[in-house]
Amino acid sequence: MTDEFSDAALILVGHGSTLNADSALPTYFHADAFRERGTFGQVCECFWKQEPGISAVLRGVSQSRVFIVPLFISDGYFTEEVIPRELGFPGATAGGYQRQMFRGTQRILYAEPVGTHPRMTEVILARAREAMGSLGPMPAEISLFVAGHGTGNNENSRKAIERHVERISALRLYRDVHAVFMEEEPRIADCHRLAQAGNLVVTPFFISDGLHSYEDIPVMLGESESVVQERFRRGEPTWINPTERHGRKVWYARSIGTEPGLATVILDRVRELADAEPG
Repeated sequence: MTDEFSDAALILVGHGSTLNADSALPTYFHADAFRERGTFGQVCECFWKQEPGISAVLRGVSQSRVFIVPLFISDGYFTEEVIPRELGFPGATAGGYQRQMFRGTQRILYAEPVGTHPRMTEVILARAREAMGSLGPMPAEISLFVAGHGTGNNENSRKAIERHVERISALRLYRDVHAVFMEEEPRIADCHRLAQAGNLVVTPFFISDGLHSYEDIPVMLGESESVVQERFRRGEPTWINPTERHGRKVWYARSIGTEPGLATVILDRVRELADAEPG
């Protein structure tokens, strides 16, 4: 075990779901990995929509420092209101809170979501490379799309994706790079029109694979709903890489939640909190 966080607990907070078991997989995946590596004295996971719940997670934590990292894509309702309120951070119900609180001798620190971290750009690129494989076209012959949910209720969701797209564009790895959304313009279905290259790779900017990534997005990209549903029932990938649509070859990546590089982002969020502690 490393000494840096041997006196500390890590709590990973996921959204969870009572309808989709895969929603919790990334949270368990990274919690188990940190336990195996012995980076922290204790590692816990909790969820908003399933057990173990957020409100009770601190009861079983005894370490002197507690780092809480939300596995969410963007700042918004969940990360700025729901999670701080459920954890009992002072001021959370009044529209503002500090990112630390004390419980006896414990110092409890709450991080920003992983999705807004600059290193998430590398996670997106890793998923795109994985989808293309070693035999795919050169990146300069590919249009890259980062697909998000998008919502008129939370502009931060869109901003997080657009910042990553700007960083990737600046690297000049791909022919062109775009942000597309399920519920905002430009839409995921617009990929074929927006692409400048004959090859497309679409990376869903979601923590977990679920209804949106398994079913909705493949249909938006041009696969028939009946085919997607049948593949899903058989436990097969709902999109076959590559599939030709509208005269272009389309590769579709997995969601980002279990990409190994996300562990580095989680640790960065913890170190940000640790660096901000009084000396």
